[in-house]
Amino acid sequence: MGTKQSRVSSKDKDPKRLLLGKRQKFSSWDDALLLGKDPRSLLKRGMRHVSFSLVTKGMTDIPDFLWGLLEVQKLNLSHNQLRVLPPEVGRLTRIVVLNLCGNQLKSLPREVSLLQNLKVLFLNMNCLAEVPAELSLCRNLEVLSMSHNCLSQLPGSFADLSRLRKLNLSNNSFAHIPICVFSLKELDFLHVGANRLENIAESIQCLAGLQIFIAESNNIHSFPRSLCLVTSLELLNLNNNDIQTLPDELYLLCRLGRIAWNPMDKGLHISHNPLSKPLPELVEGGLEMLYSYLKDKKHN
Repeated sequence: MGTKQSRVSSKDKDPKRLLLGKRQKFSSWDDALLLGKDPRSLLKRGMRHVSFSLVTKGMTDIPDFLWGLLEVQKLNLSHNQLRVLPPEVGRLTRIVVLNLCGNQLKSLPREVSLLQNLKVLFLNMNCLAEVPAELSLCRNLEVLSMSHNCLSQLPGSFADLSRLRKLNLSNNSFAHIPICVFSLKELDFLHVGANRLENIAESIQCLAGLQIFIAESNNIHSFPRSLCLVTSLELLNLNNNDIQTLPDELYLLCRLGRIAWNPMDKGLHISHNPLSKPLPELVEGGLEMLYSYLKDKKHN
C-alpha cells in the first residue's frame, strides 16, 4: 500500500506534470529536451528578457511543454520544418520577440491577436499566402518581416498597426504596395523589393518619416514625383527596374547625399535601369552633378 502511494507521489512531483497538468502522452521532443528536468530550466534569463530557443532542430511540430513556459519573452523557433503554428501560441502573452523564419508555415492562427506585448515578428522564408486580419490587433508591433513568402495582399486592418516602424515585404508576389501601408505614419523602413510592382502609388508621400525605401528588382516604369516629397529619405533603392526618366524635383531629396553602388550604403541606388541620355553619364558623375542638371532643367 505504501509503495503504491509513493509511486503516485513521485508522479505528482514530475515537473512536466506540474507545469502542463494532465497529459496522456508526451512527444518524443518533450522527452528528448527535458530528460526529466523542469522545462523552466531551459529558459535563458538575460538582463532584459527571458528567452527560449529551438533553432535548426529539424522539428515538424512544436513540443507541448513550450505552451507552459508562460514567462518567455523572446522565442526563437527559426529554421525548422514547422508546418503549423498551433493556437496555443496565444497562451504566451508575454512574448515581445517571435522568430519563425525558415519554416514551412502556410498560415497563422487567429490567436496571434492575444500576443499584446509583441513588438518584433519574423516570418521570413515560409509559405504564407495570407496573414490573418487578427494580427493587426497586436498594436505594439514595431517590426514585421515577411520576406520570401507567397503574399500578394495584406488585410486592410493592418492600417491599425500605428506603431509599426519597419516592414519587410520583399520577395513576395505583390503587384502593388498594399493601400494599408500608406496609413503607417511611423514607418521609417519599407522593403518591397523583388515583387511584381509596376508603379509606386502617389500615396507614398503619406509616409513622411520614411528613411529607407527599397523597391529594387521589380518592373517599375516611372519614378513618381510624389516620392520626391518624402524628404526624410536617406536610402532609396530603385535598382533593376524599368525607369527611363527622373523627376526634376529629385533634388528635394537632399538627405540621400550621394549615388550609392554598394547595396548597404545610404544614398540613391538607380543602377541597372534603362535611363535615357544624358542621365547615365550624370549618374556616373555623382549626385551633385545630377541634381544640378535637374534643377537647371526645371527652371529653364
